[in-house]
Amino acid sequence: MYLFKQKDELRHYLNTAKQQGATIGFVPTMGALHEGHLSLIRTAKAQTSLTVCSIFVNPTQFNDPADFEKYPITIEKDIQMLIAAGTDVLFLPAVAEMYPEGLSAPAPHYDFGALETVLEGAHRPGHFQGVGRIVHKLLDIVQPHKLFMGQKDLQQCLVVTRLLPLIDSPAEMVICPTLREPDGLAMSSRNMRLGPDERKNAVALYQALSYIKTGLAKGGSLPDILAAARLQLQSSKFEMDYLDVIAVKDDGIILSPEQAVTDLPMYAVVAARMKGSPVRLIDNMQM
Repeated sequence: MYLFKQKDELRHYLNTAKQQGATIGFVPTMGALHEGHLSLIRTAKAQTSLTVCSIFVNPTQFNDPADFEKYPITIEKDIQMLIAAGTDVLFLPAVAEMYPEGLSAPAPHYDFGALETVLEGAHRPGHFQGVGRIVHKLLDIVQPHKLFMGQKDLQQCLVVTRLLPLIDSPAEMVICPTLREPDGLAMSSRNMRLGPDERKNAVALYQALSYIKTGLAKGGSLPDILAAARLQLQSSKFEMDYLDVIAVKDDGIILSPEQAVTDLPMYAVVAARMKGSPVRLIDNMQM
C-alpha cells in the first residue's frame, strides 16, 4: 500500500495510473476503522482496479468542538487494517494540507436544499456544509471513477449525491449496505467510545428500528408504531433527537410518509444518546 500525505504527490500518482488504464475507487473515512469501512474497501476493489482510502478527521463538519476533540484516533491500527484489506493507496493529510486557506476563511456554499433543514441538518447546523467542503476538496484531488459510502450515514450519502452535480464531478456514487454487529448494532467508529454497559444497551436502537419495520409489514398504524418505538427507547434510557419514518425521492429529497407515494424507498431513522452519555448514535433501516 502506498501512503501519501501531500495532495500534489497523490494527484501525480493517480494521474499516471489513469493514463495506464486504471479505474479509481475512493473510500473517504475519518479513521477509527472497523469492518464496515473494510466492506467499502472490498466493494471498491471488486468494482475498480485501484482503491484509494483517505483518513482525515474533518474539523469543519463538527458543530460540537468537544465531539471533534474526542473523536477516536487509531492511525497505526487503521493502516494495518487497510494493508490487510488490500487497499492500494492511503491518503493521510494534515489539516493544513486540506485547509491551506485556514479553517475560518470564506468557504463555498452548497445548495443542499431541504436536506439541511431536517433530521441531521436540523440538529447539527452547518454540519453538511462542512461535509460538502471536505468531500469537494477530496474529489478534486482523487478524481475517482466511483465513490463508495455506507448507508448507515444515509442523509450524508444523499447530501454527497446532491453535491456531485453541483461541483460537476463525474464520479458515480455507490451506497453500500450497513454492516452490523452480531446483536444488530450498526458498526460505527463512535461505538469505541461506549462503556461496556452502554455498548450492551445500544442494541435498543436496532431493536426499535426492527420493531417499526415489523409493525409496518403487518399493516399497523404508523403513528401508533412510532409512539411505541419511542417509548421503547425511552425505557432503555435513550434521549432522542429523532425517531421517524421517511421516504426518499430519486433526487435525494426526504419526505414524510404522508407526502410519499407508496413506491418510494422508506426508511426508519434514529439519532439518540443514552442519558448521561456524550456519544450520539445514528442508524437507519429500509422498510
